Amino acid sequence: MTIELTDNGIEIEMAESDEFSLDAMFDWLERMPVPEGFKAEIVEGAVVMSPQRDNHWDIIAAIYDQLRTRYPRKRVKSDVRIDFPGRLNGFACDVVALREGAEKEKGLWQYQDIEFVAEVISRGTSRNDYGLKLKAYAVAEVPVYLIVDPYSGTWRRYTLPKDGKYHHYLTLDFGEPVDLTETVVGLTLDTAEFDRG
Repeated sequence: MTIELTDNGIEIEMAESDEFSLDAMFDWLERMPVPEGFKAEIVEGAVVMSPQRDNHWDIIAAIYDQLRTRYPRKRVKSDVRIDFPGRLNGFACDVVALREGAEKEKGLWQYQDIEFVAEVISRGTSRNDYGLKLKAYAVAEVPVYLIVDPYSGTWRRYTLPKDGKYHHYLTLDFGEPVDLTETVVGLTLDTAEFDRG
């Protein structure tokens, strides 16, 4: 096991071993003292803990509130473990909207039931959000993936997943609406109150 402390979070890389499963890793993680104000998830076998800043939460809350105009409360989730395709991917997505009729299996929501995922960038997680998670969401064929980057003041919407990649994306600045009316989500997200930094 390797533990790396950075200015933006903590990353723990587990040694390659057949004995590790996502369930075993999450059992271990639940016994580990995760610092207050940090989110923990597993990305390709690495435990990633990132700080949840005030602005980060404000953007998540704004997205959640807007999704609630279309989705019932129990179909919108935040920081809940969902396992994705790939090697040991147990993500705690910032915001997830589930399809009608979604049900847990073995205590977990299923990636096949996701209609929308949003990730709000933290400095230490951007390489995952723009890289490993982008690929995992495309392989899982999540219909809409939204990355919100408060450091650049931009958002990026990915749609049309097929054959392990998204075939359409759009990037615009905060203040420009995220038009999801032609997707399964069927609404427009207002980004006027998203703050930079």
